[in-house]
Formats: sequence, structure tokens, C-alpha cells
Amino acid sequence: MFIDVLSIGIIIPVLPELVQVLIGGDESAASPYVAVITAVFSLMQFLFAPVMGLLSDRFGRRPILLLSLFGLGVDFIIQGFATNVAWLFAGRMFAGMMGASITTANAYIADVSDDDTRARNFGLIGVMFGLGFIIGPSLGGLLGGIGLRVPFFTAAGLALINWLYGYFILPESLPSDRRRAQPLSLAAINPLAVLSRLKRYPIIGGLALVYAIKGFAQRGLETTWVLYTAAKFDWSEIDNGLALGWVGVSALIIQGGLVRPFVRRFGERRTMMIGIVVSGTAFACYALVPAGWMVPIIIPFGAMGGLTGPAIQSIVTKTAGGSEQGEIQGALTSVSSFCSIIAPLFFTGLLFNYFTRDDTPIRFPGAPLLAGSALIFISLLVALSVFRKFPVKPEPT
Repeated sequence: MFIDVLSIGIIIPVLPELVQVLIGGDESAASPYVAVITAVFSLMQFLFAPVMGLLSDRFGRRPILLLSLFGLGVDFIIQGFATNVAWLFAGRMFAGMMGASITTANAYIADVSDDDTRARNFGLIGVMFGLGFIIGPSLGGLLGGIGLRVPFFTAAGLALINWLYGYFILPESLPSDRRRAQPLSLAAINPLAVLSRLKRYPIIGGLALVYAIKGFAQRGLETTWVLYTAAKFDWSEIDNGLALGWVGVSALIIQGGLVRPFVRRFGERRTMMIGIVVSGTAFACYALVPAGWMVPIIIPFGAMGGLTGPAIQSIVTKTAGGSEQGEIQGALTSVSSFCSIIAPLFFTGLLFNYFTRDDTPIRFPGAPLLAGSALIFISLLVALSVFRKFPVKPEPT
């Protein structure tokens, strides 16, 4: 996961700039293209993530992880050779069809975890994300100074090296006697049908809504960040690379050192809600901050929002059965992917474009982030409602 996220993080500071070069426009003109390119990946992931999850339940985690990683490497090569926006569009579509490896990685973690290690292990996934985003965007910003396409080819090399690592070293986590016995069907891989099967576990269905709302806001921040900082603070690729690297350092500290103590001290539910409150507050601060030098001060505080994901995953994996982890993780990835389809179109293509174009009545590049803050606090209300409906059962005496 570290190498996976590293390869993805490398291109974050340069993708919007490459779009600007290909269309010959500024941040506002590029924002609809960035939104569509980002959305098409999520659309394909939404359609194919259930397939990957179910295939991993049926045939094991290892072959599906290898397929995902190989597809990621091919995707970066396609993008690196892009001569127009259509190439970037095609590259992201192909990557989405392969399915994000995080789906199967989460199922893999569930396979090898017990009640004592589950939250910690999902926190370690967060640590790998943190490490990847420490090095990836910073390296991408520096490589982008050499050439806008250099980060894409570097990312392709890393992804394919990762595939080789998985092929020669990664063991299988799901024994054959624990695999899904039923054959796959069209109904089983229908993403909407997969989402409907979350109803078998009502608390998971409720948490999936929280996951969706918060994820919708988070995807909006991610797709708008580089355009926002360039438009408001005139940040370069290197500036954004360093800032995103600092995000990774902060995430590493929080998820590597605080997830387990927080869960032990406050429990999974309170830890989740603490993360939501912090995220909503940080989004508002990002939107309203008057000067760029203040952003790095907010980042470590905002990183506390990373407590939410491991807490939700821990609750979910304790609730679902062992042979259904891939299916449940695929459903959650579909939830995230569905949000990621709409988020760039809404936050970047609509809000950012409207509040930064020349004829806007009010210039406010931070509008998408303020809207994200409001949505995150709505997710807090949903979480409170879910936990009131499904209180913690007392331990038997």
C-alpha cells in the first residue's frame, strides 16, 4: 500500500497543471476537465469494485491485488504519453476498470486481524497512506519541475515494481476453505445490488451513509486542493508537493501513533465522532484562511480527522462474516466511488469554477471547502442517529 499510494501521490501536484497545458487555459478553465477526468475513474471503480471484491472472496486476495497493481502501472504509462485530454480520460477509465487495490487490501487486513489487532491494523494502512503522501507529492512536485510528464513515468515504474513485489513475496491471506462457494452472477456484481446487501447488517448500512457523506466532502477537498491553492495563494507544483508531503507526515503521526490509544480510551464510536468533528472544523479553516503560510499550521489539526476511517472499518469488519469481507469492502469502495463520481463534478467543476471565473459575482475559491465542512457536520448528525438506534450491547457477565 505504501508503494501504491506513493505512485498515486507523485502525480497529484502535476495533473491539473498538465490539463492546463493541454487545453491552454488557467485554473478556472481547467477545473471542469479535471472534474470529469477524476469522475470517470470513480465511475469505473464504482462499477467494477464489487467485481473485484467478490472475485477476491471467490479466488483469493492475492491474484486480485496483482491485477489491480498491474492495471495501475499501465494507466500511468497511458497518461504519461497523453497528447490531449482524451488520453488522460482513457487512462483514468482503464485504471478504474482494474479496481482500486484498497478494496482487496482492506479485505486482506480483515482476514489476518482479530478483535485485538483490527483497529491497529487498519491504522497501519493509514500509516502507509501517510508515508506514501509524505514522499509521493513532494517527489512529484520536484519531478514536475523537471517536466510535467516525468512524474507519470516514475509512477508507472513504481506501480510495476510493486506488482513484482506482490508476485514474488505477498502470500495469500484467504485459505481455500474460507472462500466464497457460490459462483458469480450478474446480480452479485451489480453495484446497486451490492449496496442493497448492506441492509443485511443495518449498522453497517447506517455507517455506510456516514462514510458516503464524509467521503463526498473529502473527495471534494482532494480534487480541488491544487487548483484552490494555485488560485488563492499562487502556489507552484513544488509548494503543493511540500504541503501534501506535510499532510502525509501529519497523517503518519496521527494514524501511526494515536488510533490505537484513542480506540482504547474512547472506544471506536467516540473515536469516529472525534475525527468527524475535527475534519469539519479543519475544512472550514482551509476555506477561510487568509494567507498561505497558515495552511501548514492547520494541516496537523486536520489530520486528526484520519481517526474516523480506521474506527469505521473496525466496526464494520467486526460485524460482517469472514467469507463476506471482500463483498462488504467492495460495497464500501462502491460507496466511496459513487461519491467520488459526483464530488469532482460538484466541488471542482461547479463550485470552484463558478466562484473563480471572470464573471463571478463573488470571487471565493474556498467555497468548495466550506460546503465540504457543512456536509461533514451533517455526517456527524447521521452518526449520532445511527448510534442511538444501535447502542453498544453490554458485555455478558
